[in-house]
Amino acid sequence: MQSLDPVELTRDLIRRPSVTPADAGAMDTLQRALESLGFNCRRMPFGAVQNLYARRGTSGPNLCFAGHTDVVPAGDHAAWRYDPFGADISDGELHGRGAVDMKGGIAAWVAAVSNVLDKGETPGSLSLLITGDEEGEAVDGTVRVVQQLTAEGEVIDHCVVGEPSSSAALGDMIKVGRRGSINAYFEVTGTQGHVAYPQRAANPVPVLIRLLHRLIARDLDDGYQAFQPSNLEITTVDVGNPTTNLIPAKASARVNIRFNPGHTGSDLAAWFEQEAVAAQEGFSGTVTVRSAISGEAFLTVPDAFVEVVASAARTITAREPALSTTGGTSDARFIRSMCPVVELGLVGATMHGIDERVPVEDLRALTRIYQQVIEGYFARFASSVS
Repeated sequence: MQSLDPVELTRDLIRRPSVTPADAGAMDTLQRALESLGFNCRRMPFGAVQNLYARRGTSGPNLCFAGHTDVVPAGDHAAWRYDPFGADISDGELHGRGAVDMKGGIAAWVAAVSNVLDKGETPGSLSLLITGDEEGEAVDGTVRVVQQLTAEGEVIDHCVVGEPSSSAALGDMIKVGRRGSINAYFEVTGTQGHVAYPQRAANPVPVLIRLLHRLIARDLDDGYQAFQPSNLEITTVDVGNPTTNLIPAKASARVNIRFNPGHTGSDLAAWFEQEAVAAQEGFSGTVTVRSAISGEAFLTVPDAFVEVVASAARTITAREPALSTTGGTSDARFIRSMCPVVELGLVGATMHGIDERVPVEDLRALTRIYQQVIEGYFARFASSVS
């Protein structure tokens, strides 16, 4: 079996402008590569989103790689040094949207699998769970695939997510958990009136200000094990008053909390409801809140699986990877319901930016890391996981 080149596969994927939720042939490109390696590929579309679950083998343990082929918009193409979907190589770097986040990671894993299979069969199964909805609403992607696979009784024993987890140098950081995220939308409705006659109106703005002050005054926690303290941020305050002599009828605000496992999304949503009720006391208008939980906090406790991944990074890079829970949310928050999950990928410095790019040598080194992960995984778990 001929090994695949991670650089050329990354270039092929970048040339497919798969800006969420468009696929633009990215899944077809990946599927062809996987089928050439003997994977059984199953397309799982939900809504306008293309998803792929590919598996090679039927026995356990099943080691899964998860990622996404969708990318964020390139923005002003003229601001890029090279065509964001041209996949140009210059001065040892591969340029293009998705080079880091995360078509390069997908290509490195597939190339690593080809290297492993070139030596012989694995004593278990390899699978990939790839979505086209990670950068978008994340409602028709990994979460739906996980639900479907769980309902069918599919077993995934462990998972590596290929998000760009490295901080300053390849392999210097592995994500073993993520904070949860909840958004709350507050709306205060009063009575519009003239500023000179406040007794005829009910001003919603002071009510909203006091409510927000109560929210930010709460010390959520001091941190939790490997997690930093939870934080609440006011992300917008809107009144939309076009004039100076008018008491507005409505005022609204949105807040976000990134929380550690010391909280649950439902507990925080209940707190928001309590604060909305308290804010309405003595006010003739109404105060409403709508909460949306986009993910719960989770932690993969360092164990033999985490050590397999860390050892692979350590062996190839000669760096000791930090086990981190920093950053935003990822699709690991959905996969963790099926199995333990960690994140290991490229350096994320240029992701989502103009001139996103990756050193070619990093792609090749990540391929070697992933090959070590796969070989180390089956050496450790082939006889202990059914």
